[in-house]
Amino acid sequence: MSFYGFARAVVKGIFKPLYRVEVIGIEHFPKEGGVLLCSNHISNLDPPTVGMSAPRPVHFMAKAELFQNIATKKLMNAINAFPVKRGMSDREALRTGLKLLKEGKVVGLFPEGTRSVTGELGKGLAGAGFFALRSNAQIVPCAVIGPYKPFKKQKVIFGKPIEFDEIRKNKVSADVATEVIMAEIQKLLDSDFVD
Repeated sequence: MSFYGFARAVVKGIFKPLYRVEVIGIEHFPKEGGVLLCSNHISNLDPPTVGMSAPRPVHFMAKAELFQNIATKKLMNAINAFPVKRGMSDREALRTGLKLLKEGKVVGLFPEGTRSVTGELGKGLAGAGFFALRSNAQIVPCAVIGPYKPFKKQKVIFGKPIEFDEIRKNKVSADVATEVIMAEIQKLLDSDFVD
């Protein structure tokens, strides 16, 4: 078993009973090929929660500061994370993300770039749209819902891949592409699955 698989099993063993994590829409997740997984961001616990809920290993963008310390850098590399400088205009991170998508991997993003203080979905940064437009990856919206309080239900909802062929053909801007993705995440947050 890889370290990622081991870490995922440990997180699942703790989070599933503690936060009563319920995963909805797993059948929508593509079984192969590049996937851009875009989620809202309400807590520092979102990456492990989304990572353990996804059926395939996820390569998350993580803030560059986590790679400055040798110990945390080793951990980040072991769990498939790669660094991004604040603002998501980091060219090296964009190149890395595109390479992973072209290799048929899953890249996880929180397009808001930072946690939402209110829990409401914020404005997405252009990085998500850039990846969506520059790759042939399937774009899967995701919503994390719940308080992250012990024994209170936490939900992870995967939506159907977003139809992006027309958007790519129309050569829209990265900002507009991100708005399309954010609208799909909002639909999940407003869905019937939310109590």
